[in-house]
Amino acid sequence: MKRIVLAVCGLFSVLLVRASDTTALVGRWDLVVHLHGRDAPSWLEVQPSGTRFLVGRFVWTGGSARPISRINLVNGKFSFSIPPQWENKDQDLRVEGMLQGDNLTGTLVTPDGEQYSWSGHRAPRLPRTSVTDWGQPIVLFDGKDLNGWHAMGANQWVAENGVLRSPHSGANIVTDGKYTDFKLHIEFRYPKHSNSGVYLRGRYELQIEDDEGLQPENDQIASIYGFLQPIEKASKGPGEWQTYDVSLVGRVVTVVFNGKTVISRGLIPGITGGALDSSEGEAGPIYLQGDHGPVEYRNIVLTPAK
Repeated sequence: MKRIVLAVCGLFSVLLVRASDTTALVGRWDLVVHLHGRDAPSWLEVQPSGTRFLVGRFVWTGGSARPISRINLVNGKFSFSIPPQWENKDQDLRVEGMLQGDNLTGTLVTPDGEQYSWSGHRAPRLPRTSVTDWGQPIVLFDGKDLNGWHAMGANQWVAENGVLRSPHSGANIVTDGKYTDFKLHIEFRYPKHSNSGVYLRGRYELQIEDDEGLQPENDQIASIYGFLQPIEKASKGPGEWQTYDVSLVGRVVTVVFNGKTVISRGLIPGITGGALDSSEGEAGPIYLQGDHGPVEYRNIVLTPAK
């Protein structure tokens, strides 16, 4: 995914709210937007700003987490708007909703004027922080064929000489198996200006991107896209085989990139853009992004926690 600088624009007029009202909404929420013919995952974080106002972050179907500069609350309903990110439109994305117990419901209007309903519930905390016993390693790609994987659309992926290769932009590819807590070893190579990603549990993108000339950010290579940035630059650059060694336990992730620990026990707050679903309490697959340019993978081994 491309690097992007988010601009914060004007929102709805500010409304004073009672502290008890703001407290009820504070937290993280796994959302489902009911599009025409399919459901799309989304995510909302609500945080207090002082004692009277709310701010937050919002993840739509693609892109990174978008900042919400103010969330308005009146007569039991909340609302906010955020500027477009990838959408080639001038209008804001507008969200309205209401809290019913530990569930949210509401409507969303996209920058092109489409209106959809959505629903959500509090995101699970996933408090696991360590694993004392690991299972047997599972070879996810045998280097010979695509057994154990399925493409999400017309398949362009091929297995050649031990390499899982996407020669051009096309479908993403997903493991048939689903996993909860695990360690993952994966090697990858990309050409100049290309882009891919490894989605952990199908929900959290570990970014792959040509970062030549750029400093580490939360949308660059080795980041958890839009949330966690690597502490140092460890990329070998395009055309070179590189390695991720990742552990994911609950929400806690450690990323070792080409032998350097660039994220140490980082806490992933929620799903990233492009997630398969927002069911964070469930097991999920490994999925590899193939819709942003050519990329190659090899030596993909997952070790599940017992």
